[in-house]
Amino acid sequence: MSETKHLHNQVKPIPPGERARLLGQQGCVVWFTGLSGSGKSTIARACEEALLKDRRFAYVLDGDEIRTGLNKDLGFSMDDRTENLRRIAEVARLFAECGVICITSFISPLKSSREEARQVAGDARFFEVFIDAPLDVCEQRDPKGLYRKVRAGEIPEFTGIGSSYEPPVNPDLHIRTDKTSIQDAVAGVLQTIRARGFLKANA
Repeated sequence: MSETKHLHNQVKPIPPGERARLLGQQGCVVWFTGLSGSGKSTIARACEEALLKDRRFAYVLDGDEIRTGLNKDLGFSMDDRTENLRRIAEVARLFAECGVICITSFISPLKSSREEARQVAGDARFFEVFIDAPLDVCEQRDPKGLYRKVRAGEIPEFTGIGSSYEPPVNPDLHIRTDKTSIQDAVAGVLQTIRARGFLKANA
């Protein structure tokens, strides 16, 4: 029997409208998805830096950090990868509820996992951003040496090679990193957030 039914939040939270007024922004989840090497982490960190320089409250949840901390008990089976993303979505939701612009950087290969993340975070404050680059470009970049290990047979079932990636059909933003500069990519992400009213003008 689950014990969660006995848990009750007895501390009255700060109303979302008051939190947004104090911070000058509303929390949201900017969910980056794309193949390894597509540029997710690079653009995510650049967006975070741009927001912080604009005196905004932003934070990046990155795959390597989550895998060595919160989710270090999980492997790389499809079930474990699904659970990894479910936990990330819950953490991102908490950040967004605190008024943070939470940027996540994960391959998240399955449409079903991304839809679950949207449901957890709330559709109104969820942005799906497809960081897209052809497989051969990702493999040429190979910043972590993963593709080399895949080709050497050291890593089985790697997304894009042996394990499928389901690209978003209708993302909030589609960035082709083989054709777009980092600066333009960041500008596109921030414009998308502003267009939906999550950033108020700084005083």
